Amino acid sequence: MTKFARKIAMALFVGALMTAPAFATGAADVTAPIRQFIDAFNRGDTKTAFATYAPGDIQIIDEFAPHRWFGPHAPQDWAAAYDKNAQATGVTDGRVTYGTPTRIEIEGNVAYVVMPTAYLYKEHGVAMAEEGQVTAVLHHEASGWKMNAWTWTGVKPHKAK
Repeated sequence: MTKFARKIAMALFVGALMTAPAFATGAADVTAPIRQFIDAFNRGDTKTAFATYAPGDIQIIDEFAPHRWFGPHAPQDWAAAYDKNAQATGVTDGRVTYGTPTRIEIEGNVAYVVMPTAYLYKEHGVAMAEEGQVTAVLHHEASGWKMNAWTWTGVKPHKAK
């Protein structure tokens, strides 16, 4: 191997070592807004929940009507629809648990994350559960990762065990 080839090989090796931690950090950081949103939802802290979104148009898809919210006020419109639906159906004590993401794809300043979740609540006083997942699309802003879109996909709700 020539001296030049050794330098190239060493540069590639060092570059590979430096890239792996960067991807690991990016993957960990990309889930922060999702966890922050869910934790804030569980506390009823809308200000912190809304801070997880990127500026501009947001898209949310969820299981209750009208099922799709789109635009710069989608998070606020979704929250109002959630509250209205909860009141109409006797839902109280709603909270979401989450696990380790099952898929993270980061391409430059955009990311796709799938995270297992469970929605736990009471319906007319009866403990209910709905296992599912949140799939989110995020954009890396100057302040960090922010959500552009998310969807909830879950099984049919059932009595909690």
